Amino acid sequence: MAFWLIKSEPASFSWDEQVKNDVEPWTGVRNYQARNNLKAMKCGDKALFYHSVTEKRIVGVVEVVREAFPDPTADDPRWVCVDVKADGAFRNPISLAEIKADPALESMALLKQSRLSVAPVTEEEFAYLTRKGQWEKAQ
Repeated sequence: MAFWLIKSEPASFSWDEQVKNDVEPWTGVRNYQARNNLKAMKCGDKALFYHSVTEKRIVGVVEVVREAFPDPTADDPRWVCVDVKADGAFRNPISLAEIKADPALESMALLKQSRLSVAPVTEEEFAYLTRKGQWEKAQ
């Protein structure tokens, strides 16, 4: 199993919408490195759901339930998406400021490549963040 962080602007698609829809295609990625990360995702992988722009915080976890397929929002077949399923909210969302201030997270891809919308997360980072955020895993 691999771990990821995926970003969404809450005004465009929020955690609440993800929960309401349950399974949702992660569309609209138009960066080659982020696309390659989507292509590397496997069913069962977990991703931290990050509200970008206005909130800048991790709010929950999703699970990849369908591997890369052509993005229906793109005219170009090079772009792909994956389906993700809500897998529980963070009781205590973790802000970007908290992540930046935490020495345990100084090597996190979110900080090294801040504009990347789909980024890898180490198993240690994922475990640390889900504990800190008090992840309420879906049953």
